[in-house]
Amino acid sequence: MTKRWLITGCSSGLGLALAARLAAEGEQVVATARRSETLDGLVARHPGNVVAAALDVRDPEQCTAAVERAVDAFGGVDVLVNNAAYGQFGTFEEVSDAELAAQFDTNVFGPWRLTRAVLPVWRAQQRGHAVFVSSVAGMVPFPGLAAYTASKFAVEGAAESLAAEAGHLGVKVTILQPGGFATGYSANLVMPEHRIADYVPVNDGMLGALRGMNTKAEINSPELFADVVWRLGQMDAPPLRLPIGPDSEAFLESAYDARRSEYDQVIKAGHHTVS
Repeated sequence: MTKRWLITGCSSGLGLALAARLAAEGEQVVATARRSETLDGLVARHPGNVVAAALDVRDPEQCTAAVERAVDAFGGVDVLVNNAAYGQFGTFEEVSDAELAAQFDTNVFGPWRLTRAVLPVWRAQQRGHAVFVSSVAGMVPFPGLAAYTASKFAVEGAAESLAAEAGHLGVKVTILQPGGFATGYSANLVMPEHRIADYVPVNDGMLGALRGMNTKAEINSPELFADVVWRLGQMDAPPLRLPIGPDSEAFLESAYDARRSEYDQVIKAGHHTVS
């Protein structure tokens, strides 16, 4: 059965690879980007299957318009993929209020407002699938990425809440947790305006690792992401969480083990009780 997809952040990277894969499979796709002209080639290659829409997820009116575009073009939305995001670099002390607010406006408030805009369509359809592109950073903290990590933790909490609230309406929710992908992520990192020399040992190591992602032969390709999400869309009972990439699985397994061990130690020591 052909499905109708609305995808954010399709100008490059994971979003572009996913939109192209879905169109090649005969799916109906509303591909969005802040500058819709960047999608002209994708639309030209897949006439009839892909329509483009300008969407900055920070803009509530554009979020509403993107959903209306999907309804007008294809009659509704079956799967929403909240993919648009960016990384704010910097340690906790270095990131300003304005930089933190901007990070959350795109990475957290954007998916929230777009999903809120599509929920009336899903209530009317009595079905829908909200896909939130998180990260291993949604469960594993990385030094030098405090704001980005916090935003992904927040996305996962919001997505889990949506699953609890809207499941009875036929709404499914999946949190994607990709590892490192060759997407140009590091090139789009926003650096903090004010740097603090004491954090150089943390920042330099993390920044070097991020900038090296696109040059490593073993890094995950956007096509892997597209293949996994395409198959996810065909599932009758999709999982709530889905790691993507062997590096993601390794990071998350270690995180789960560490949290379980810490929890067990706290409970055994009785620190959770008041004596």
